[in-house]
Amino acid sequence: MRNKVLHRGIQKDRILLATIGYILITCLAILCVIPFIFVLSSSLTDENEILMNGYSLIPQVFSLEAYRMIFEYPEEMLRAYGVTITVTVLGTSAGLILTAMTAYALSRKDFKWRNHFAFYFFFTTLFSGGLVPWYLLIVNYLHLKNTLAVLILPTMMNVFYILVMRAFISGIPNEINESAKIDGAGDFRIFISLILPLSKPALATIGLFLALGYWNDWYMALLYISEDNLMPLQYYLYRLLGNLEGVRKAMMESGAILTVDIPGENLKMAMTVVACGPILFAYPFIQKYFVKGLTVGAVKG
Repeated sequence: MRNKVLHRGIQKDRILLATIGYILITCLAILCVIPFIFVLSSSLTDENEILMNGYSLIPQVFSLEAYRMIFEYPEEMLRAYGVTITVTVLGTSAGLILTAMTAYALSRKDFKWRNHFAFYFFFTTLFSGGLVPWYLLIVNYLHLKNTLAVLILPTMMNVFYILVMRAFISGIPNEINESAKIDGAGDFRIFISLILPLSKPALATIGLFLALGYWNDWYMALLYISEDNLMPLQYYLYRLLGNLEGVRKAMMESGAILTVDIPGENLKMAMTVVACGPILFAYPFIQKYFVKGLTVGAVKG
């Protein structure tokens, strides 16, 4: 009888804790969703309404003027999307392969110079030659200006990602490598057939970070891209906003009367929706690996 009472008490405690947990998680989820709703609502609100009454979660005066302004030239928008998608796919794929191969080499205990190479990689994070030498190297020596390669190569390798990947691979039992060698497998076969499948959590996490970096990058285009057909999405939106702000400022300084409402605040929100929307579809595919891979650097040295 005593055991039954104790068991019922434990069950009640579990139900109570589960209920509290679900309530807290629901509240946190709502807090995470509210900013997205806020941005979407603001992008669908009339510019004058925002200037007079501020932002709101529900559009008081509905307007699609900001989206009409963004998609006024759909061929340019589609071309910018194409450039961004191409750069993101190629850069993320190549970056993952090179990062994993470098991390695997640094994790091999039979690699004599692994500590020297690890120090060399880490040393590059402490010092930089500066923007001017970097620009001269890219433009005058590598001749990458106005090419897709300049949007991919400079940010393809990240030392932090290499160190995280090495920590994850180092946690894979060495007996797996030894058994594969006994069966006659070479280093490259071990890497492809064993290491990569076992490293899916780290690969998914690093791949997401690389993809986000390429998708949101506009600085490389600002420095090295001057041709319209090579502009990525973020730089295209950046220029569009800059041009509209310039027109608005020039008309106000000249005292001209604005006969047409030029989007401003709602345009910024609409650009956020346009820029962030597609990349959000990547999260569901890697969600099951993301949490495990994200904690790699915290639990392994």
